[in-house]
Amino acid sequence: MKKADLSACPVCSQIQIDDEDQFLKNVKCEISPYLKNDVIVRQGDVCNALYVLTLGSVKTEMITENGNILGIEIIKAPRPLAPAFLFSDNNHFPVDVTALEEVEIMKIPKDEIMRLMMTNPDFMKQFLTLNSNRTQFLTNRLQLLSIKTIKGKVAHFLLEQATGSQKSFEINRNQTELAEYFGVARPSLARSLSEMVQEGIISINKKEFTILDTKRLRELIV
Repeated sequence: MKKADLSACPVCSQIQIDDEDQFLKNVKCEISPYLKNDVIVRQGDVCNALYVLTLGSVKTEMITENGNILGIEIIKAPRPLAPAFLFSDNNHFPVDVTALEEVEIMKIPKDEIMRLMMTNPDFMKQFLTLNSNRTQFLTNRLQLLSIKTIKGKVAHFLLEQATGSQKSFEINRNQTELAEYFGVARPSLARSLSEMVQEGIISINKKEFTILDTKRLRELIV
């Protein structure tokens, strides 16, 4: 397994890492491999270290009070996992984290993160910036979940994927994963997508979605 590309990780991107092997020797950490479908952490586990996904990809899911699975996001390396909860008074992971393929996790203890912040201002700045960006992401998730209709949720999601004049894009989720992401039943999502295609609002070709009528798509968000 190839070594982690630390320079591409958000919390390390501004740190001068000329020799990653030497950098890792100076950082107290534990590197653990996981196989596909392994559960890395469970919702409610204590977060006493910064978990950094250095290789592979994972999915994060939340079990709601009524027992449904709510898909949160798919994370690709290199990325920290739930960094804001490391310093929370209630420092428990809010989600299940499951490996989508063979992955590698670097676990850096909380005390070591504190040391890195005190000795490297760039690391501290990037850590704070990352957590601020995550707050924006969670705000968008709450906005999506507050939308009452399935079509509205789909419309909000698709408009977020569109950048500039780009109206076609690939969604790297199957219908089951999309249903979990929206917190709805898969048959209901399939029916809503089919109706949106029949109404000429969007077109779907396998995983490629195309927005055909932006105005009508926006009108669905209520």
